[in-house]
Amino acid sequence: MRKSAGLEATFAALAANVAIAASKFAAFAFTGSSALLAEGLHSVADSGNQLLLLLGRHRAERAPTPEHPFGFGGERYFYAFLVSVVLFFGGGLFALYEGYEKLVHPHPLESWPWAIGVLAAAIVMESLSLRTAVRASNDVRGHRSWAAFIRQVKAPELPVVLLEDTAALIGLAFAGAGVTLTVLTGNAAFDGLGSIAIGALLVVVAVVLAVETKSMIIGEAASAGIQKTIKETLAGEPLIQRVVNLRTLHVGPEDVLVAAEVQLPAGTDLGVAAKTIAQVEDRIRERLPVASLIYLQPTTADPDDGD
Repeated sequence: MRKSAGLEATFAALAANVAIAASKFAAFAFTGSSALLAEGLHSVADSGNQLLLLLGRHRAERAPTPEHPFGFGGERYFYAFLVSVVLFFGGGLFALYEGYEKLVHPHPLESWPWAIGVLAAAIVMESLSLRTAVRASNDVRGHRSWAAFIRQVKAPELPVVLLEDTAALIGLAFAGAGVTLTVLTGNAAFDGLGSIAIGALLVVVAVVLAVETKSMIIGEAASAGIQKTIKETLAGEPLIQRVVNLRTLHVGPEDVLVAAEVQLPAGTDLGVAAKTIAQVEDRIRERLPVASLIYLQPTTADPDDGD
């Protein structure tokens, strides 16, 4: 994956969310709309999430230490998981609470044109942010569906930004519907229902993000394509009779640990075996730069084995 793709989308989302949050809070001050307050807090949570993603990328670039010999690539997954927590509590639950409060204690909207104007501006800014994320994702998505891309991509930034921006646009539609129906009917309950819909949406997105990032935190194997390339490279070495066992693990989005046991002919000289292993490791790295850590364990065939 192009390293700058996720960074570009994250900065674009951060700039959009800061501007949108300020405009939503200004509109809330004039209108008293709970849906706009929920949306403002949603944008604040999103802005904090982008900062968490940037912090995760920065900390992941630290050099390995004796305590962390495989580096700190996993920090990007940890901070992406924090994003789901912030989105759940800072956005989803608060929006649900605000909506409930508006239903129990309704009050009329004031200066509703502010609400409509800010929502329209926010839709434009969120659309531009989403467009940046979509373009960056298309560079690496290939022929995969969007659902498959979000499940399979190992770098967390693009899935987070894609889901956040998509949820933001849907949330703006909910807020717009709530405000519009409140203005048309004079019933403030619609504004509260808009806030509840936003909260439910954010809770769902937070759960999806948590599930996906948890899978990476506990350890995911490299993609089927990467594993196939490793096996083909090993099979291309004449001295390697077969791959007894192959295991891979993403220790970071762009760093894969490769561990394999390979069978050599019985009686193979130790010097020849060591040279063969070193050469095939170099070929794997040439074909797969993400294979930063390779451990090949040679074993010899049993002389009585028919292989």
